[in-house]
Amino acid sequence: MPGRNLTRDEARERARILTVDAYDVHLDLRSAQEPVGGAGQAGTFRSRTTVRFRCSEPGAATFLDLLAPAVHEVVLNGRALDPAKVFDGARVSVEGLAEQNELVVDAECAYSRSGEGLHRFTDPVDGETYLYTQYEPADARRVFATFEQPDLKAPFTFTVTAPAHWEVLSNTAAEGSPEDAGEGLRTWRFPATQPISTYITAVVAGPYHMARDHYRRELADGSVLEIPLGALCRRSLAGHFDADEIFTVTKQGLDFFHDEFDYPYPFGKYDQAFVPEYNIGAMENPGCVTFREEYVFRSRVTEAAYESRATVILHEMAHMWFGDLVTMQWWDDLWLKESFADFMGTFALDEATRHRAGWTTFANRRKAWAYRQDQLPTTHPITADIRDLEDAKLNFDGITYAKGAAVLKQLVAYAGREAFFEGSRRYFRRHAWGNTVLGDLLEVLAETSGRGSEAMAEWSRAWLQTAGVNTLTPQLTLDGQGRIAELAVLQQADADHPELRPHRIAVGLYGRDGAGALVRTARAELDVTGERTVVDELAGQPRPDLVLLNDDDLTYCKVRFDADSLATLRDGLGDITEPLARALAWSALWNMTRDGVLPARDYLRLVLRFAGQESDIGVLQSLHQQAGSALDHYTAPAHREEAGRQLAEGALRELRAAPAGSDHQLAWARFLARTAVAPEQLRLVRGLLDGTEQVDGLEVDQELRWALWQSLAAAGEADEADLAAELRRDDTASGRRLRLHALASRPTAEAKAAAWHAVMDADDLPNALIEAQISGFQQAGTRELTAPYTERYFALLEEVWESRTIETAMRIVSGFFPRLLTVPATLADTDAWLAGHPDAAPALRRLVLESRDDLARAMRAQECESAA
Repeated sequence: MPGRNLTRDEARERARILTVDAYDVHLDLRSAQEPVGGAGQAGTFRSRTTVRFRCSEPGAATFLDLLAPAVHEVVLNGRALDPAKVFDGARVSVEGLAEQNELVVDAECAYSRSGEGLHRFTDPVDGETYLYTQYEPADARRVFATFEQPDLKAPFTFTVTAPAHWEVLSNTAAEGSPEDAGEGLRTWRFPATQPISTYITAVVAGPYHMARDHYRRELADGSVLEIPLGALCRRSLAGHFDADEIFTVTKQGLDFFHDEFDYPYPFGKYDQAFVPEYNIGAMENPGCVTFREEYVFRSRVTEAAYESRATVILHEMAHMWFGDLVTMQWWDDLWLKESFADFMGTFALDEATRHRAGWTTFANRRKAWAYRQDQLPTTHPITADIRDLEDAKLNFDGITYAKGAAVLKQLVAYAGREAFFEGSRRYFRRHAWGNTVLGDLLEVLAETSGRGSEAMAEWSRAWLQTAGVNTLTPQLTLDGQGRIAELAVLQQADADHPELRPHRIAVGLYGRDGAGALVRTARAELDVTGERTVVDELAGQPRPDLVLLNDDDLTYCKVRFDADSLATLRDGLGDITEPLARALAWSALWNMTRDGVLPARDYLRLVLRFAGQESDIGVLQSLHQQAGSALDHYTAPAHREEAGRQLAEGALRELRAAPAGSDHQLAWARFLARTAVAPEQLRLVRGLLDGTEQVDGLEVDQELRWALWQSLAAAGEADEADLAAELRRDDTASGRRLRLHALASRPTAEAKAAAWHAVMDADDLPNALIEAQISGFQQAGTRELTAPYTERYFALLEEVWESRTIETAMRIVSGFFPRLLTVPATLADTDAWLAGHPDAAPALRRLVLESRDDLARAMRAQECESAA
């Protein structure tokens, strides 16, 4: 893989002897106006870095990290060094350090098309070029010479020369007006940041559309905090940009975090840039947060999309304190920022904004990510063992984010809300601008929770330092009058991760009311420990129709049902009146399906019967996604066609029944596009596109049009001419990406060969188009067409890992894995590759192992369904 890895041991040694005092970085981006080169080349720019640092052992040697095509000059303490001798393509090595050092590195760095480093994008609408940086965990070294590790914090000063008509932003507000640099250029100067880590520095540059606002708050000491706000997107998206809504959520978040954290926002301004071809959801660069521009909605979306965007805005804002002000020492403690931000994003959403279903979405969607990740053979504790940067890259996963957030929710139940927030306040005050490890957090929580250091250490060992998910099952015994004689909670753990944990849970009993609704009739909250815990408080209660463990979703666990409760859900899941309880029931049933306990057809029947009653739009869209996965992966081949037909019929029925113009109507329309298979369904899809068919209240806008074309393309009912005509209607970045996806989806050998060649035999596609080709290639209806690529996939794995950037390689390795070929031969091919490549890069082996586990799980679920 291009670029040398950095190990934890190397980082520790460098931090032991070095203290970084300042960076001064000059970027000349005039070349961004030049045409992009061929063969995947995005061009280069000039980068000149001056770094001042101290060495505790004069005479020692060290290195800076730099991934660049060329270095023009290296000067250490006024002494010129030969770049050919000290730069190896990934590191600048220097010897004979003094106590005080100044190192200048003048380099030719490369623009990126993979979303790593300084990404370059040209808008097909107007031909304008847009740039932005994305570094986490270690891609600042693609833009300037750096000590690329989070614990060598320093102030950063950026100077940027760029086309005069551009906006240029960084972590701090520019000093005065940009200076004329001649040749249609200007130079922006940004004053020094506070001491921050390299991976959260940022530059955003281009002719962005900019909206501005202001936040003002009087602090407890009588002073006034003023925060200039900015929100920006590409000019061609300005007509769709709802900046006022973004500013509303931003101000609500700033109010909430100031109320709870009692530490004024420390980074001056607060800009939020929505940028193209972004690999992740967002990035917490202080003062200059970046988001994927899909959060600028070109067409109508459901309320769930607005809720999701608000959650991400608040997640990133929480990072200003958890991650930016106080930063983990090394990537082992990545959770110290990501788990907290994930938890606080939903907490703030629920308490400070108009969105009130955040915890329901968290229970149903976010934790599903964690449950999947935590059952893979590569699962790890929340505090992970990160040996190097490749390990770090793969640990931005469902455990670090969603499981960690769920465990923090458990901590709030365990320690109390006020103790949790007071611990946070002390944490910020004690470690501002510094780096921390797990023990630093436990120290303040022991102080504020009243539970003491031993109790917090035990909680940490059980929840943060062990892997795996527990399963809780109710055991119900009735007396002769039909009342509860004993209700016990049984706790199980996986054989590979046998830890039984303390769980603070609520147990809910549900029964029918006079109107037939399932309502909670009793609730008990208790600590579950060991294999069996009796719920004394519920003894004597009337026999319930449903026992729901982990009611209110206080802990992180999988839940099972007793036989009577499962029968109640089969007959009346949609009758549960409380949205969160209903979501928890759906979540438990989905886990049972994935675990091969509940046949996939049974799950699909539940979706067909009760999804139409689901009031929460986020839960409904999760059900659609999970039903699609159940059909494609967990349904036995002999039943798949009939199950798919029934799903599509159900989608059409619910589409016609949904209120006109509602979010539910739009969701069902998209699900019909996902499932349509019968000729009459495909005729309706075509008719919605050409206007010969209508559904009252349904607006067939541009994004829905592409979803409908995707449906036709995957069914072989749309050709290149159809898709070219649609592109003429929507010749935008999104339109080009969606057209490629549809082209690759077609059920022809030629379409699959073209998609494979575009990704595997060439290296000239940007990240977004690679993703479009891969997702189009992997279609459930074209298994026989993709099967011949299995042998080629395994033959090319190591070459891909060595020749592509880690972001691109990860997409290819996971994306092209033959996951839809759920047959023993695929499993045998995977095992053969793993056995034959014991020395392959650990990160590569991890991705293959995870894909293998998903495949084996799908085969077990299909066996369960066949047996049923």
